Amino acid sequence: MAFSSWISRLRSSSKPFYFKFCTKFRDSFSHSNGAPLSTTLGSEAMASERVRKPFLSYWEGALLPMTLAVSAGSLALHSYNSNGCSYCEAPNIDQSGKRIGGKDSTDYIVKGTQKKVPHELIEELKVICKDNMTMDYDDRYFHGKPQNSFHKAVNIPDVIVFPRSEAEVSRIVASCNKHKVPIVPYGGATSIEGHTLSPSGGVCVDMTQMKRVKLLNVKDMDVVVEPGIGWMELNEYLEPYGLFFPLDPGPGATIGGMCATRCSGSLAVRYGTMRENVINLKVVLADGDVVKTGSRARKSAAGYDLTRLMIGSEGTLGVITEATLRLQKIPQHSVVAMCNFPTIKDAADVAIATMLSGILVSRVELLDEVQVRAINIANGKKLPEAPTLMFEFIGTEASSREQTLMVQKIASEHNGSDFVFAEEPEAKKELWKIRKEALWACFAMEPNFEAMITDVCVPLSCLAEIISRSKKELDSSSLVCAVIAHAGDGNFHTVVMFDPNDEKQRKEAERLNNFMVHAALDMDGTCTGEHGVGTGKMKYLEKELGIEALKTMKKIKAALDPNGIMNPGKLIPPHVCF
Repeated sequence: MAFSSWISRLRSSSKPFYFKFCTKFRDSFSHSNGAPLSTTLGSEAMASERVRKPFLSYWEGALLPMTLAVSAGSLALHSYNSNGCSYCEAPNIDQSGKRIGGKDSTDYIVKGTQKKVPHELIEELKVICKDNMTMDYDDRYFHGKPQNSFHKAVNIPDVIVFPRSEAEVSRIVASCNKHKVPIVPYGGATSIEGHTLSPSGGVCVDMTQMKRVKLLNVKDMDVVVEPGIGWMELNEYLEPYGLFFPLDPGPGATIGGMCATRCSGSLAVRYGTMRENVINLKVVLADGDVVKTGSRARKSAAGYDLTRLMIGSEGTLGVITEATLRLQKIPQHSVVAMCNFPTIKDAADVAIATMLSGILVSRVELLDEVQVRAINIANGKKLPEAPTLMFEFIGTEASSREQTLMVQKIASEHNGSDFVFAEEPEAKKELWKIRKEALWACFAMEPNFEAMITDVCVPLSCLAEIISRSKKELDSSSLVCAVIAHAGDGNFHTVVMFDPNDEKQRKEAERLNNFMVHAALDMDGTCTGEHGVGTGKMKYLEKELGIEALKTMKKIKAALDPNGIMNPGKLIPPHVCF
């Protein structure tokens, strides 16, 4: 009796293997008799259902020894697949069999299998959201195509919902989980690695209506906000209190998306990334449960650090509904300085020397001559078109000026010239506005092109070498390529402009991207310093982190999201299994 029970359990846990093996065998048999092969996972699954029972009955005995041999792996998979076929289980596979986004992938169009959203779920969402949902094609297309990304998906979301409260988010997620329909959280749509694509259709949860400041604690220098508020809006609210939130990614980014991608920005060299500036979160998990990840204490050693687990999870583990953020005092005084250099290596060397000097700069930004030229074209400026460093020094008036003079001396020792600085508020604001709009300036040079943007980060001592090597490769390319770097922490971007209708140009852009990523990984760096993984960086993760780390991530994902509904096809490469 015990043996019979064990065999029954083994067969059940081995269902994924049975299904895969039997379908392949049946397809090859049908093909030999002239029947066409299934070309999509959807049609394959439907066909398998028609023949599954008699086919399995015939082969059940013959497959038992093989089933025993793979029982360990099958039992591990059991918890992930035992709930039946999910809307999100289809891997990203094109018709040639190549996994999109997986190891060594070069495709940027994310495949997925879309199934019709059940009518019952639509009715449940109408009850929950009332008028705050849409199935209009234009709205769905807009939400399904990232605004600043060349990544695309074959499908778009089926439904867009606009929750107004945490309770609504919880009910939406629970309903989608019940029907095994994918969920894609959506914020400011400024991400560039395909984070908000809907390759399997499903429900797009637009969080932009949840943008309240729930609680400001001036004496504790923290604030509790909803995820839909933008960092720029938040800083406008905080300014009268003499406080600000020090993370400054692209204009339009929202706090929820910033947490999800573990972003940073130009001020990270002084204040750290999102990881260091979020005190706790509230997150709706895949089953609709709401978890708070910590208290408001500035430090805690209580249990697993769930806050850091959720930061950078890119919507694959839950939907962020609240964030408690660490604030900073607005500096008493600041100075912005600029300096030009004959080569980009000279500029990078000055950035490194400045950091090693112990000067507490708040920003160190590097722009190459191509980026400066783009700024001149877009803004009607006449800046010297040479590699340029931009600095910001904060503190008292005396200390800021002292730091400025120290850096000026360092720059002069590395062939620096035209060292200028500004202290007037409007002049400083204009200089940083130019830097923040650098991407749009590149589009001014090539208005009909798209941009492939790299985001590598290396140990600071390697910055000059990798920028020099990359610059040599970029300059030899036929494409227009600009370099922008957060030089104080080893993070640099290249903006590679290419014609999306020209396959040769797209492949050349991808070649340049691969060159820089692999160069960074060889220096013990990372493929993404602040933009996140999404679909675009998955293919590099195994080289960077190792397969065991990726398997661990997948186990966490399977434990928290057993139906695989949370932002499927992102972050974890499809070739990873356990």
